[in-house]
Parts: sequence; structure tokens; C-alpha cells
Amino acid sequence: MKNIYLSLVFGLTIIFGLSAQQTPAPDQTEAITITGATAHIGNGTVVENCTLVFENGKISAIGGTDTQTKGQIIDAAGKHVYPGFIAPGKSLGLIEVNAVRASNDQDEIGDMIPHIRSLIAYNAESKVVESMRPNGILLGQITPKGGRISGTSSIVQFDAWNWEDAAVKVDDGIHLNWPTTFRRGRWWMGEPRGFQPNKEYQKQVTKVKSFLKNSAAYGKASNTERNLEFEAMQGIFSDEKSLYVYAQGEREIMDAVNTAKVSGIQKIVIVGGYHAHKVVDFLKKNDIPVLVNFTHSLPSYDDDDYDFTFKLPKLLMDAGLLVGLQNASASNFQTRNLPFYAGQVVAQGLEKEKALQLLTGNTAKILGIEGDYGTLEVGKSATLFISDGDALDMRTNKLSRAFIDGRGISLETHQTKLWKRYMNKYEGK
Repeated sequence: MKNIYLSLVFGLTIIFGLSAQQTPAPDQTEAITITGATAHIGNGTVVENCTLVFENGKISAIGGTDTQTKGQIIDAAGKHVYPGFIAPGKSLGLIEVNAVRASNDQDEIGDMIPHIRSLIAYNAESKVVESMRPNGILLGQITPKGGRISGTSSIVQFDAWNWEDAAVKVDDGIHLNWPTTFRRGRWWMGEPRGFQPNKEYQKQVTKVKSFLKNSAAYGKASNTERNLEFEAMQGIFSDEKSLYVYAQGEREIMDAVNTAKVSGIQKIVIVGGYHAHKVVDFLKKNDIPVLVNFTHSLPSYDDDDYDFTFKLPKLLMDAGLLVGLQNASASNFQTRNLPFYAGQVVAQGLEKEKALQLLTGNTAKILGIEGDYGTLEVGKSATLFISDGDALDMRTNKLSRAFIDGRGISLETHQTKLWKRYMNKYEGK
């Protein structure tokens, strides 16, 4: 029996070993020049027939054909170069299989738990994370879920041995799920189906206000007893961290922003913002960016336009807000479709380069990493990819090369292996 057990363990070890993520790429050792491509800078600018040079993980030159080449030459004529896409507000690397509790580390017990740090639970060898890269998603904000205050997020790059190697910006923000004024009826408890007024709304808001007030007071007092929850909140009062508020309705958005401002919090981001278009003047006045929800979803209310979710990002950008795109309410594996959600907004009339900013320059600004990521500029990280076609079009976004901090990363995943396997099977018939 012992021998059978050992054989089983050995066999499982081999299976899981063979299916592990691709080995992270080594540091860049020589300069690389990409020539002939159309470069989409990520700030609305396009450079045709571009020459882009990067060395030691940083972009050292970018321009036209008169730009001096250096080191290894990659001929990308007829192709497109983009900055690496960024996925905010996701629990990537925190949960592998939704139905397997042992692989789910995205939430913890408790209601107000800002001291829970998602970064230390991040699994750099996640197959789900690996599947982001072939679509150009190379960075993400790893975010805890659950509770009223879910915890603290961090920003990582998607090619690393462990969470320490992956970290780009540690403990960048606190995530607050603002109470809702309406909730769906609990039919299993005899309540009517559909939306019902939340009678506990004011009580729940008061609890949030009290927690913020006590957290601010803790930071100003000489404390003899350590409080981990209040201690973790101090970054949002000193502007070292952002407060990401998940709010959908116009009242919830306004209540959340006003509460945060009164509490002394300046760096506020609305996540979701389903009705943000109704309070654009208020958001502009308070300089509040929005990470709007993904476009491929149904309208929430019967009187909404059928295509409301498709065009919401354009409505907010046309109004002058700083807008990024996320899919907080969808499953992690769907995050790889972020480029195509942005492409859907193009179909609603938004200029293609502006739609690209939803995943690059805008999101980098919102997350506070625009100094290194989000656009193709001299001095910034060489985190970029080469696509055969339009990166916002699922038919033509086929990556040939990708780099994170100048390191040429693998684009092989368990999904690409299956694709090749079955393509070989059916193409041969």
C-alpha cells in the first residue's frame, strides 16, 4: 500500500510539473531594435514605420526610420507594436479553480479587513495568469474580494518566479465595496424578485464613516496598542495609497466621494460606475477617475438602452473623465478578453487610439504607474508586444513577440498547446 501511495504521489508530481507555467525569462543582456512596425504609443499617438530601441529593460529610442538601430534587429514590417495592457481590479493569481476551495485565496473572513495583503498570496505560476499574455495583457492589479473593505491590492507583472519578483507597485490601494441603495430581492426568503430598496443603507454607510473616522484618529494619536486594521488605512490619508470605491448608482457614487473627501482622502477611484455618466460634473469637479466595468454584459435596468454597457466608456471619455477598463464582476479567465472589450467601444464610435488608452496610458495613470508603464516612451519600461494585426480585434490580435521589462517572454500556455493540438487534428482532414 505504501508503494502504491508513493507511486501516486510521484505520478502527480510529474503531471503537475509538466503542466507548470513557462520558465520566466532572464534579464535582457543586449539591446533590441524593432523596425518597420506601426507603433501605438498608448497616449493617442501613432508612429508609422517606427524604429524602437530598448536596452537594460528600458526604451532608449523611438522614432522614424532615421532612428539609430542597435543590437538585435526584429523586422516587424506590416505589424503593430503596443505597450503591455494592464488589467486592474482582478484577483488573478489568487484563485485558480472557482469550485476548488483550496485554490481560492481571494477573500478572508471579516468585514473591515484592510490589513489583508493580496500580494503575499499571489501565485506567480497560475495557469490563469499565464493565459493573459498571448492577448497582450502583461500587468495586473491583484485585488482581494469580499467584505466591506476587502483589503490591499498590489500591481504585478505577469512573468515571474514568485510574488516578490512579480511586484511592480506594492500595496497600491485599499478596496471598499460601498453599500447599495437597492438590492435584488431574496426570493428564497419570500421577498419579491427584482430590485428592492436597501433599508439598511444608511446604517451601513454610518459604519463605513465610523471606521474611516477612527482610522484617521488612530494615525494622529500616540498609540500604545497596535491596531492592524487602522494601521493599514494610513496610506489613504497620506496619499501614498488610493481608495478604490466599488459603487454603481449616482447616489452611491456621490455619497462615497463626499464621505472620502470629508475623511481627508484625496486619491479616490470609482470602480464600476454604472451610473457615472449621470454625475460627470461632480466627478470632474472632484477629479475622480473611473475604472468602468467591461462592455460585454447586459444592462442592469429595464429602461436602459440595450447597448448601454457597450457605449458607457465612450460617454464618460467624451465628458472629459479619466477612464480605464476593468472586468471586476466577471470571472478571472475572462480578463484575457479586455482588449476586445475595448474594441467593442470602438464599434460605438470611440476613436481606436482612445479606446487603446482604456488599457494602457489611462489605466497606468489611475494606478499610479504611469512613470514606468502604459506608454511607449524613452525612459519607460520596455513592457510591450508585437501583434500581427489590430490588438483590439480578436480576429487579428496574434502576438509574435512580447517583452516585460525588456525580457522576451514565452507566449506558450496550456490553451495555446490545446489550440495547436486540435488545429493539427482538423487541418489534416
